[in-house]
Amino acid sequence: MTSLLAVLISASGTTDLPLDTLTLPPSYRIEVVAKAPNVRQLALGKDGTLFAGSRRAGKVYGFIDKNNDGIYEQTVVIANKLNMPSGIAIKGNDLYVAEISRILRYKNILPLVPYLLPNPEVYYDALPDSTYHGWKYLKFGPDGALYFNIGAPCNICLPKPPFASLMKLDSDKQVTSVANGVRNSVGFAWHPKSQQLWFTDNGRDHLGDYLPSDELNHVEREGEHFGYPFFHAQGLPDPHYGSAQYANKHKYSYKPATYKLGAHVAPLGMTFSTHSSNAHQHTLYIAEHGSWNSSQKVGYRVVALEIKDNKVVSHKPFVSGWLNNENHWGRPNDIIEDNDGSLLISDDYAGVIYRLSKDKPPSIK
Repeated sequence: MTSLLAVLISASGTTDLPLDTLTLPPSYRIEVVAKAPNVRQLALGKDGTLFAGSRRAGKVYGFIDKNNDGIYEQTVVIANKLNMPSGIAIKGNDLYVAEISRILRYKNILPLVPYLLPNPEVYYDALPDSTYHGWKYLKFGPDGALYFNIGAPCNICLPKPPFASLMKLDSDKQVTSVANGVRNSVGFAWHPKSQQLWFTDNGRDHLGDYLPSDELNHVEREGEHFGYPFFHAQGLPDPHYGSAQYANKHKYSYKPATYKLGAHVAPLGMTFSTHSSNAHQHTLYIAEHGSWNSSQKVGYRVVALEIKDNKVVSHKPFVSGWLNNENHWGRPNDIIEDNDGSLLISDDYAGVIYRLSKDKPPSIK
């Protein structure tokens, strides 16, 4: 990994961010292709229109690439003053937006025309209204259902259902619990071969710099329990809820984390690559938002994991440099793969969307 072999470009007039301080894989380049405050989850329409949610900004954005050069020249504010509309998803021509307690649908928003925006309809409104870990991550699964998270309404507590879970909503508005004992997952994707759901989970706070580890998990059977609040990562008992008093009262079998990503790195959005994988091994990219309560900052990068037979066989930094000597200028939040294999990465701290792509080799005359 080296920044010397990478070509770095900044969209003209868009930003003065220090892109040249980022460390990239060899022969890759990174550029800012869109700018909007507090951009969070990303979704790509079938016509190439890019959408982004936000949290603090309360806005939903659409980005239009007018000349198909990979840079989004036009930004459209689709919605304003929503309640943490972080999670978004596209199905057909419809855009789905998750607030804290409800999911909205913008029917036939594609093609995106700034002066002909559809009014939203309430698609589902029976979600909890707690804002603590209440922002959502949305994706449609291979089964056509809409998947989302409901985070624990606390750092550590014994939450009542449906808190601390991953859920799915089918076309008949029936809700099913997919995974339980999940503290705060703000990123998931389906394995390209097995079609199993993989997800990140942010571990509890205030156990020091090194405990517990944040997690990468995968669901083999719907309804599995992943430990919270009794156990963390791969069997670490919680100081309070892991005691015999609770362990005896709440007996169940829980599934340890598939892989430990490290304490406080704050893994959020993730995607499996369809361009950097093969039939036996698959590449998973995870955006690490970075720590807020560690004495030494960690995270603030994108990592690449190689998955083989449901096991992580490699875990390496892929893009880093947003953090330097305890100072950070960006926080990667979500990551998706474009049709050409390039990666689109949102940064809610810098308020931009990057495109990471392989530099084209020089032509031979």
